[in-house]
Amino acid sequence: MAETGTPPVLGIIGGSGLYDIDGLSDVAWRSVSSPFGSPSDEILFATYDDLPLRFLPRHGRGHRIPPSELNFRANIDALKRSGVTEIVSLSACGSLKEHLPPGTFVIVDQFIDRTFARTKSFFGTGLVAHVGMGHPVCGRLGDALEETVKALNIPHQRGGTYLVMEGPQFSTLAESNLYRSWGCDVIGMTNMPEAKLAREAELCYATVAMVTDFDCWHPDHDHVTVDAIIKVLLSNADKARALVKALAPKLVGRSQSCDRGCHTALNNALITAPDKRDPALVAKLDAVAGRLLST
Repeated sequence: MAETGTPPVLGIIGGSGLYDIDGLSDVAWRSVSSPFGSPSDEILFATYDDLPLRFLPRHGRGHRIPPSELNFRANIDALKRSGVTEIVSLSACGSLKEHLPPGTFVIVDQFIDRTFARTKSFFGTGLVAHVGMGHPVCGRLGDALEETVKALNIPHQRGGTYLVMEGPQFSTLAESNLYRSWGCDVIGMTNMPEAKLAREAELCYATVAMVTDFDCWHPDHDHVTVDAIIKVLLSNADKARALVKALAPKLVGRSQSCDRGCHTALNNALITAPDKRDPALVAKLDAVAGRLLST
């Protein structure tokens, strides 16, 4: 397990086929245990262009796990135990804006969390912590992603609000129109509490939301065929693989902690007095918060 702030190890959370990238070396699937339960799958360890990579299929290979049953804590904890210092999350989403058609990549900078059936923190009774989430993604990673999608000529938008719904059902028309009235750009089911937990684990985190179709507010929504959506999904997956390959060289050079504060997010977050902390919870947090708890 590497300390955040050491040379980067990039974690990729996304679809099951995302790791099929030409040029990977030192490739091995490894089981990584977590005190928070089982991650979605084994983690693929690999290297590309001198950058260590870790791929985690969010729903498991073969898409076995629905959004509400993902063990988000185990996923983030296992990635940190694997040495990851920054995470790029790639996820399919629906569009809430006319100018964001299928095939567009949105480099998200804000979230609205409407989930309600998920455990959202590593901390709890016996060790309380409150991290800042005003800016929930790493702007440094966002800059690198924007530069990359521009170079690849991928239709994109830098910035946008991702409405995270519980699922597994899609929105009602009334809900979709409500979210549009809030100014949301895209809608999906997977990036919360993922982003919150990444912040607690002191990891840089960025989301690329890949639009597959318009949400049900759009008059053409009911006429979209499964074949059309699959075509967009496959095209997005090809673009996502190209994005990872082109992004890697931009991240190799960092040798210090993230200048946006991601790697020190817990500095002023731990509230419980040291002599009142639950030893069992402290032990579970050896990866997430070991930088502070081991001192």
